Amino acid sequence: MAQDGTARHCTALHCSAWHCSALHTTHDPLSCAVHPQSNCIKTSKYNIITFLPVNLFEQFQEVANTYFLFLLILQLIPQISSLSWFTTIVPLVLVLTITAVKDATDDYVKRCQLPPNSTALSLCSLRQEQWMNVRVGDIIKLENNQFVAADLLLLSSSEPHGLCYIETAELDGETNMKVRQAIPVTSELGDTSKLAGFDGEVICEPPNNKLDKFGGTLYWKENKYPLSNQNMLLRGCVLRNTEWCFGLVIFAGPDTKLMQNSGRTKFKRTSIDRLMNTLVLWIFGFLVCMGVILAIGNAIWEHEVGVCFQIYLPWDEGVHSAFFSGFLSFWSYIIILNTVVPISLYVSVEVIRLGHSYFINWDKKMYCAKRRTPAEARTTTLNEELGQVEYIFSDKTGTLTQNIMVFSKCSVNGHSYGEHKRPEPVDFSFNPLADPRFQFWDPSLLEAIKLGDPHVHEFFRLLSLCHTVMSEEKSEGELYYKAQSPDEGALVTAARNFGFVFRSRTPKTITVHELGRAITYQLLAILDFNNIRKRMSVIVRSPEGKIRLYCKGADTILLERLHPVNQDLTNVTTDHLNEYAGEGLRTLVLAYKDLEESYYEEWSERLRRASSAPEAREDRLAQLYDEVEHDMMLLGATAIEDKLQQGVPETIAILTLANIKIWVLTGDKQETAVNIGYSCKMLTDDMTEVFVVTGHTVLEVREELRKAREKMMDASRSISNGFSYQEKLSSSKLTSVLEAIAGEYALVINGHSLAHALEADMEVEFLETACACKAVICCRVTPLQKAQVVELVKKYKKAVTLAIGDGANDVSMIKTAHIGVGISGQEGIQAVLASDYSFSQFKFLQRLLLVHGRWSYLRMCKFLCYFFYKNFAFTMVHFWFGFFCGFSAQTVYDQYFITLYNIVYTSLPVLAMGVFDQDVPEQRSMEYPKLYEPGQLNLLFNKREFFICIAQGIYTSVLMFFIPYGVFADATRDDGAQLADYQSFAVTVATSLVIVVSVQIGLDTGFWTAINHFFIWGSLATYFAILFAMHSDGLFQMFPNQFRFVGNAQNTLAQPTVWLTIALTTVVCIMPVVAFRFLKLDLKPELSDTVRARGRRGWARGGRPLPWGSLTHPPVLSSGALHSARAEEAEDPAPVHAARGARGLPPLRLRLLPPGGLRGAHHVRQEHAAQLPGALQLQRPAQRRLDRDPA
Repeated sequence: MAQDGTARHCTALHCSAWHCSALHTTHDPLSCAVHPQSNCIKTSKYNIITFLPVNLFEQFQEVANTYFLFLLILQLIPQISSLSWFTTIVPLVLVLTITAVKDATDDYVKRCQLPPNSTALSLCSLRQEQWMNVRVGDIIKLENNQFVAADLLLLSSSEPHGLCYIETAELDGETNMKVRQAIPVTSELGDTSKLAGFDGEVICEPPNNKLDKFGGTLYWKENKYPLSNQNMLLRGCVLRNTEWCFGLVIFAGPDTKLMQNSGRTKFKRTSIDRLMNTLVLWIFGFLVCMGVILAIGNAIWEHEVGVCFQIYLPWDEGVHSAFFSGFLSFWSYIIILNTVVPISLYVSVEVIRLGHSYFINWDKKMYCAKRRTPAEARTTTLNEELGQVEYIFSDKTGTLTQNIMVFSKCSVNGHSYGEHKRPEPVDFSFNPLADPRFQFWDPSLLEAIKLGDPHVHEFFRLLSLCHTVMSEEKSEGELYYKAQSPDEGALVTAARNFGFVFRSRTPKTITVHELGRAITYQLLAILDFNNIRKRMSVIVRSPEGKIRLYCKGADTILLERLHPVNQDLTNVTTDHLNEYAGEGLRTLVLAYKDLEESYYEEWSERLRRASSAPEAREDRLAQLYDEVEHDMMLLGATAIEDKLQQGVPETIAILTLANIKIWVLTGDKQETAVNIGYSCKMLTDDMTEVFVVTGHTVLEVREELRKAREKMMDASRSISNGFSYQEKLSSSKLTSVLEAIAGEYALVINGHSLAHALEADMEVEFLETACACKAVICCRVTPLQKAQVVELVKKYKKAVTLAIGDGANDVSMIKTAHIGVGISGQEGIQAVLASDYSFSQFKFLQRLLLVHGRWSYLRMCKFLCYFFYKNFAFTMVHFWFGFFCGFSAQTVYDQYFITLYNIVYTSLPVLAMGVFDQDVPEQRSMEYPKLYEPGQLNLLFNKREFFICIAQGIYTSVLMFFIPYGVFADATRDDGAQLADYQSFAVTVATSLVIVVSVQIGLDTGFWTAINHFFIWGSLATYFAILFAMHSDGLFQMFPNQFRFVGNAQNTLAQPTVWLTIALTTVVCIMPVVAFRFLKLDLKPELSDTVRARGRRGWARGGRPLPWGSLTHPPVLSSGALHSARAEEAEDPAPVHAARGARGLPPLRLRLLPPGGLRGAHHVRQEHAAQLPGALQLQRPAQRRLDRDPA
């Protein structure tokens, strides 16, 4: 728990009285200069001194812990305590200790693990200094492969022109090198004597979390120089391929951009968490009611009966009335009945969740050997919600696709290349610098190059110049490109193979080998790409002195910036673009513009002034960029192929059968996204209709959405199958108006239309239309719009949402959804760092949800049901006993049994069930997607199930008390003596309770392991061992005041009557449960019951499963036609063998009602609905959604 930086060193130049430099922010001009920020960072929550008080303070903010602390204080008051203090303090201390150990471990792991030792300097000499002692205004020297200690302004380096190379993997996950450059005026400050004379002043923006932006101005020698992100080295970067560099500390400690991005992530809670909090409050209210009832009984008894026994049973000192006795009795019963509020519930839940997280981390079937990347559960609080997902929001590039770009086709001057493919790839042997991994199949493009086609030459010249790729030449002719995006790398590699080889670059030049001839272009300006501009340009001067702007970008942006003379060529190129996009290719448009020398000089001066503007710098630069990027000449377009990841179509099809709706939110153009939709089976030819919304105004978008809804409603009205349209609109929720629409529809909407659809007065209409569709694709969307769509569904649908992506533009969407999943792909690890779960391929999502998620939800629900049951069965016995002991707050059990019941006798079996239980094997979970639906409908644990558990617990407590009470009333021992004494009764009831709850958990356990057997039977053995030990002679001799009842357990359990009583109690408690479950399994089985029974029956014959074909009913659905599989599976739950493509494996046909009934008519074909068992329930779809949001 130490502070970060205590063992790290750097080389810093400390200048006396801060004369070397001053730093001001535009937010507070004097703050940094007067009070320089320390570089000390505390990433841990605790240290050795503060851990205990801070952690206890946090834990007692939990209502349950505070409640039990209050009970402990009450137990110290002799007048109201009938239990020893240790009955409460032992469980409380155990819970607090386990939680404290967990918090300490988490805090230790979260400490910053930055590598040791950079370097620290004095006025004219270098000296080693700890990182934490570095201050704003210091000058730091960094050496190769060292981490950057703070946010630095690069002053000079060992490389020419003040260049240095950095790796930003700690910031954005990108491992390719990036270049940074010192401003020319400071690039000559290469030794300490010159640095000591540096007395500049920096005015910059206040600390913020924008990694890609920085704005500031350096004032030095009566001049001012604009500063940008290209001049900055951010904390967390690593210096590469640079011997040394000097930097001025701009931001230190918590002000650095790395720490500004380490803000607290919004804490996500599951619906079960919210429900548990509500139920605990209800239980507390029930406890108070029981206390009031027993207190009133005590007051009445003392007033009517107790006064007659005052001679030998006087009231305690200070008690002068029956009313006051009842008041004290109330608090006594609050103490005795406190176990009805489960103190160990929360810590048990955390232990179970931790086990589920480890199962995800250890799953070898979610391990990618190619990338050596395992699945990772980055949180332990959301596992069971993985089994309740209804909406998945997915990025396309890098999530559904591989994000490995291949140059596939291009259009140059109206001619499309790549259409006529030959069996053999193009031979690039003429080019010694060609990349041997690159392949192209149309030789006509290379022929155009060799014939000297000027348009084709200019096309590839643009690709070789307009980029930010870094080139590394490890040996002669062996070039390695480091690109910030796979698209850019693919385009530069294509130009390289066709003879326009990007060779090297400096801050002011770019060297290209054009068909073997080295040409150096002067780089005048780079107009950067961003998500708003969606284009990138460079301005270069050729060796002949000609100034030209080269631009590449999205077609929607570039085509409107072309000169009018390009109209005919634009029409042809647009046709090519639509053709490429229809094939699922990613497209870019290329254009150029010649600039006059005089215009460029004037524009360059305005650019320089805008770059040094203290305010609105970004807006001024954007205006200048927009001005120069007009009236361009069209060159052509590129088409890059990004192939689907393996298993994506099968995964989407199976998740769709699990009634999970998948929305794709992508920045690609509409045609590309739609083609990918068909490729991954989100869209199919069998769909009733695909609605496309492309309106540019609010009215157009509203009208298109209205027409889509009308078409769906008309189609529903035309189907007469026993369902009236009015019945389907009976739901009170506006967003569920179209839930029961027949047919399958899809919605495709563009970004500009989505902007209008997300406005406050139209968002409900959009959501209503979209949710009635099987698939939704949003194109050309911004990162903010992705988050807005997710938030919209969360707000109105009250459904569990999951967002999955791989890039920085997906972070907002991932953080907004209930569950965020990051793909560790080609775009860095920003999405992974922001996610709750991560893995390397989209297909693993199927296993994460249908296996781990469903099992986690099942296990948690069974754990909670049993936990509440056993606690009520245990505690309510005291309530019934109160009516037979004069409401005196006497306990049935001895105080040691009360202490150990929840922490020893019954804790481990329920934990084993919560961690290991499963209803069907994992392969069946994948084959039967409909098994996932109970979690979506929240059927396994809701308020109704809670009351059923409580009722069973109360029923058990009644039998547990009254059967032994009735038997003991007239029973005698073997020697004829009366059997009924308090201690014998307590031993009998306690033994019955432990046996009954152990048998009950045996019935609840669906998957037996050696651990389950050990914990259940071991807990029983532990109970008897402790019971006999506490009534033994040895403990009595050591603690005669604590263990007075010597031999009671041995004498009681030696009586056959006692064992018959225990057996009768167990049978009467358990038999109704067994009978109910047997009848339910026989008369109304759930899908999991049927799948499990069929599997067992298969293994019973010949040692292997029966062929599924021998179990079939009349065929309805073929598993081979996976992409067209629909909700007839609700009628015939066929296994899905998508991964095997098992045509010869006939699906299981079963006619039964799935768990909890059918979800709604919208996912059942209307022509089959009337034939389904339980079809009457379909007429009331709104009533079957039990406690969708249980909180």
